[in-house]
This record gives sequence, structure tokens and C-alpha cells, in this order.
Amino acid sequence: MVRKQEALDYHSQGRRGKIEVISTKACATQRDLSLAYTPGVAEPCREIEANPDDAYLYTAKGNLVAVITNGTAVLGLGDIGALAGKPVMEGKGVLFKRFADIDVFDIELNSHNADDIIKAVQMLEPTFGGINLEDIKAPECFYIEETLKKTMNIPVFHDDQHGTAIISGAALLNALEVVRKKIEDVKVVFSGAGAAGIACAKLYEKLGVRRENMLLVDTKGVVFKGRTEGMNPYKEYFAVETKARTLADAMRGADVFCGVSVKGIVTQEMVKSMADNPIVFAMANPDPEITYEDAVAARSDVIMATGRSDYPNQVNNVLGFPFIFRGALDVRATAINDEMKIAAAHALADLTKEDVPDSVVKAYGGKRIEFGREYIIPKPFDPRVLLWEATAVAKAAMDTGVARKPIKDFEAYKDSLEARLGKSREVMRFFVHKAQRAPKRIVFPEGEEEKILRAAQIIVDERIAQPILLGSRTLIHQRIKDLGLDLNGVEIINPSKSPRLDEYVTAYYNLRQRKGATRFDAERRMSTHNVFGMIMVQRGDGDGLISGLTQHYPDTVRPALQIIGTRDGVNRIAGLYMLIFKNQTVFIADATVNIEPTAEDLAEIALLTAEKVKQFNIEPRIAMLSFSNFGSTNHPLAEKVRVATAMVKKRAPRLIVDGEMQADTAVVPEIISEIYPFSTLKGGANVLICPDLTSANIAYKLLARLGGAVAIGPILLGIRKPVYLLVPGNEVGDIVNITAMAVVEAQRLREEQFERREVTRSIYAPAD
Repeated sequence: MVRKQEALDYHSQGRRGKIEVISTKACATQRDLSLAYTPGVAEPCREIEANPDDAYLYTAKGNLVAVITNGTAVLGLGDIGALAGKPVMEGKGVLFKRFADIDVFDIELNSHNADDIIKAVQMLEPTFGGINLEDIKAPECFYIEETLKKTMNIPVFHDDQHGTAIISGAALLNALEVVRKKIEDVKVVFSGAGAAGIACAKLYEKLGVRRENMLLVDTKGVVFKGRTEGMNPYKEYFAVETKARTLADAMRGADVFCGVSVKGIVTQEMVKSMADNPIVFAMANPDPEITYEDAVAARSDVIMATGRSDYPNQVNNVLGFPFIFRGALDVRATAINDEMKIAAAHALADLTKEDVPDSVVKAYGGKRIEFGREYIIPKPFDPRVLLWEATAVAKAAMDTGVARKPIKDFEAYKDSLEARLGKSREVMRFFVHKAQRAPKRIVFPEGEEEKILRAAQIIVDERIAQPILLGSRTLIHQRIKDLGLDLNGVEIINPSKSPRLDEYVTAYYNLRQRKGATRFDAERRMSTHNVFGMIMVQRGDGDGLISGLTQHYPDTVRPALQIIGTRDGVNRIAGLYMLIFKNQTVFIADATVNIEPTAEDLAEIALLTAEKVKQFNIEPRIAMLSFSNFGSTNHPLAEKVRVATAMVKKRAPRLIVDGEMQADTAVVPEIISEIYPFSTLKGGANVLICPDLTSANIAYKLLARLGGAVAIGPILLGIRKPVYLLVPGNEVGDIVNITAMAVVEAQRLREEQFERREVTRSIYAPAD
């Protein structure tokens, strides 16, 4: 429940309103000013004069939308005027930016004259890449949008009409699938014949509902052939021969109710009179035509949707306009046509059937969400909507010939959309792509866990890896069924019943017999899924292993060291975290393994970290951290870091590394350049080697929680084959990302083995 004062405080406290303009280019020096304005700005002006399309190259036009209203139909407030509608338009701009990274100027036009509005919007075309009309009353809104679409060469979209239509259209497709009814057979009643009601009816017809099966009801009753009162051409289109005259008449035997009208207009008796498995979309805001409680009390078989977030199946326009414009802008579409709207509806309907990310589940109370009566449309905060809907809209624009800049590589386009969602999504998509080129066999000892199974489904669908699940086959198959997954063909191994159990016991015994292990110990240890999985990887029956979701670090790390072992020349393994901020990536080590490392240990951790960072195509700039700056404090703990730094420089002279230094010195380039110009570390560090586990663990957790970084890891360094650790709080998406990283490392190891074989062949090849 949002209280009045809370809402007023939200808008008035701090910087007034909800939006601001931020420069995207530097403007700190005289030279910057000369480039931003005169004389430098003249050059792009000349280019645009010669070629108007260059406006998309040199200005923000291609990512700029105008949200325009005259304030005649603002939310449920009615005609409150252009100025009073401004908070809503600012809010619309916030949503455009938050969900699709689209910039917005809100424009409030003080006129009730439709032709004045049309003229004003037409004159704005040079400024914007698209026009979002908002809160303009019917029937003027139809005339305004139709005229602008005919006369303008950029997308024009009245969200009050089409947003509700598209989102509810997606919900309709899925609801009909749930109740197993064909769209061409259902009878649909529309309550409300304004902008949203007419648009819903038009789109439902495009989706397959027959016009003769539709009944439109307004304040005067049913729209029927021959009615004269309160009619206009838009209503006349849906006038049919019928004896029904009231809403109650219309709903009798109806399969679907689509309400965009007023509070409380539908009674329980009306719902009871509907056909079996009725679909009720009561979307009046903030109070629906019938409450959720009353509808489900009237019919246990009802599928109910509202415009509210506190009930299942929220029809929220934010699922539409940001992503529709994103796709339209990215192909420089000249319009948003029916095919693009239909593509958006189908994309939303299809996405609903996919496994829901843990981040979305947590945002909505932690209760499991799956396709069915209470989940027929995606949740507004599902980040995948951008990828699915924008891509579908862009493709439809291309297929219908309204795209002036067609997308040539849709995988690259999806990458660009991921980047808009944040740096972490961009980084991880890089690993996913590399993994997909040559998927490897990854062992999951915790194969009975729900998160592992859900991650395995994504891994299989995206062709990232070939998962091998360890656990009871009966239990795993039952959980796959319960979760509605399709993991046919995925290898499932029950260690205790594996035909290779004795072979693996012998292998473990041979490895550990001089470390105190007896044959009995080997048999007992092999019943542990982690140990069984490690032996699989050690013997080449798996290319990597991921574990730790339900265990402590030692239970995964210890068998990894005992069975797989460290790489040649490595004395200490370490744990690395990748911290992804909005504009940079930072690595911290060692945050998981070595409690009190020696100078020698720190040097090795730094070198292992540098090697791993290079594998990410990032040039490491290493800071060896302490509480001291370059000898400012004479203390054994500072001396340890100084010695470690010297060791790293000696072993890897070309590596950019320096220390000992404090954390702010490491990450603020000005401190180095102004106070310590002798330092070899320029431009700020991207690798932070902490002096002990305590400081590293505290640092990465604070940066993740308070600094807004996305933490990926821990990544185990120095192990012979890919073993990646999970933590109990990892979500399904984390498991998928870590799997991709494990696959990429397995690929690299395979390539190195191939290169070594080729070198050996060349050395020992017979002479010609």
C-alpha cells in the first residue's frame, strides 16, 4: 500500500522530480568544451546537413523517445490537464531507461485540439527517434495516432491503446493453452470501448479471435448493429447482430472477459454465468472490475489477471513499450506496425514457458513460479524480456520492410542487449559464446538438487556443456518431472550402482595408498559423490566439475587436491573472485583458501591470478595490497607484501605489478600520478592481491553488497583440471555462468594438450 505522503516525499525530496540530463562526453577542459560546442560542433552539423541519416551517428536521436501527452486521460484520474500529468510522463521516462536503456524527454502539450497536437508532434520529428503518445482520451487518440503514423517517418505508438492489448494478448494465448481452447472458437466480451478496449479487440482479432465472437460493451451497454447512441466509427467496426444488451447478457456463456473500464462493474453471478474454465482479465486500475478474491470465490476454475502487482498475472504495460521501442529503434524502423505488436505478444507468451530465474523468484516473494493458471505472463522485472521481445520486434520490422537499418547478426545484437542490462551480463555472454563452440562434459556431484537440475536445462538448451548428473536416478527423474524439465539424453550416474565403481575404487586406492588410505577407505570414500566425480575428471571421463551448493569449501577443495592435484610447478592453489561493476571489472584474490599466506604464497597467488585474468582477454594490472604505501610503515606484515612484490617482479618482469600499497592508492590513478609517480602501476589496478584471507573475503563481500558489484566465483586457481566452487547462495544463473567458465577452461586445456602433441611430433618426426 503506497501512502499519499510517501508518494509526495518520493517525488519532492532531494532533486525534484524523477529525471535529469547527464552528459555522455567529457566536459572538464577547454579542449572538451571546444569539441562539445563551438567550434568543434560545427563538423557534425555539416555532415548531417549533407546526409540527414548521419543524425543517428552524431547525435542521441537514435536512442531518444518523446513521451507526449495533453493530460486528458491520465491513469484513472481523467482529464487533469497537461501539467498535472507531468509526473506520470517523467515516470514513463524512468521506466524506458530502467528496462531498455532508452533516453526520454517528456513533453506536455497544453491543448485539447487534436490537430494542434498533431502539428506539434510532427514538428518534433528531427529531435526524436520515436514518439510514445500517452494518456490522451478516446476517440481523439485514434485520430491523432493514425494521422501521425501516416505523416511521420519515425515510430509512433500510443501505449494506452497497444500496451494493454499486447500484454493481455500474450496472456490470452497462454490462458487458452492452459484451458485447451482454440482461439478461433472462443467468445470474448470487452468491457470498455475507449483507447485500450478498442485496441485490445483489434489485436485479439489479429491473434485469431473471430469478430463475430466478440461483444463490445460501453457505458451505454452492448455495441450492436443498429445502435446509434454513443457510437463512433471505431465502435461501429465491432457492432454485431445480438440480442444481448447488458454486460450481464454479454457475459453469459462467454469464454473470456477483457475489462478496461471501471471498478466493481462485474459481479460474482456474471462470472458464474460464463463458460467452463473462464478467463477473466479485470484490468481497471487501481481497482479491477471484480476483485481477485471475488472471482476465485465464484469459480474455482477461473484464470484471473488484473493490473495489480499483489495478485497473480499482472498485466503491466512495462512489459511492452520499453522493449517494443528498443527493437524498433535498433533497426531504425519507420513505424510500429501490427506485425511488430503481434511478434511482441508471441515473444512474451513464449518466454512465460521458460524456467524463471531465481532473481525473479526472489523479487516476488521466493515462491516457485511456473507456467500455469497463476503464471500466464512474465513478471515485469524479468530481465530476459528485453532479449526476447526486442529481438522479436526487430525481426518483425525487418520482415515487414519498415526497418531502415536491418540487423545482420542477431547473436551480436543479443550481446548488445545483454550489455545494456549491465557489464556482468556482457562479460558472461562472452564465456557462454566460447563454451558453445565446443561444449565439454561437466560433472555435477549435486545432481539431485533443484537448482542444479534447472541450470542443467539451460545448459542443455543453450548448448553450453554436456552435464553429467550424479545421484539417484529414480530421485533425479522424479524431480525432473516435478519441475517440468526436459533432460532426455542427459547422463545420470548413481555412483553406488555404477558399473565402473570398482575401477574407480582401485584408482582412488592407487592414488592414496601411500597417504594412509586402505582399500576399505577407498570403498567408503567412493560413496561420496564429490570423490566419485573427482575420479571421473581425473581419469578423463569428465572435463570439469562444479560443486559446493550444499557443502563447505573444504569438502570440495580437499578431494580436488587429493585426486586431481595441482598443476606442475604450483605449490598453492587459491580462490579468485571477479567483481563486475558498471564500467569496470576487478579481480580479488585470495578470498577463499589461504588464511595467512607467506610472501612466497602471495607471489604465487599473484602469478596464478595474472594468468587467469589474461585468459579473460584482460591485461592484468596488479596491486599488492597492505596498510602501508611503499615502505611508509616498517612492520612485518607490510614487509611480507614488499617481499612478495619483489618476487613477482623477478619471476615475471613484464607483468604490471607494484606494491606494497593501500587500497585507495591502487584504484585511484591520481594518487599514483601525483604522490607516487615512480610507481610502475599506472591507470589504476584491476587485480587486487590481498595480504590474507580475512581482508580479501571482507573486501569482496563489501564491494558486492555495498559497492553494487556482481561477484562471480570463487574461481579455483592452480588446479590441474577445471574444478569450480559454488556457494549455498548461488542462483541458477550463477551455476550456468560458472559452467560456461569451466567449459572455456577445459577447451583451453584441450588446446594446450593438442599443441604439445604437435610439438612432440615435430621434434621426433623422421628426417626427409
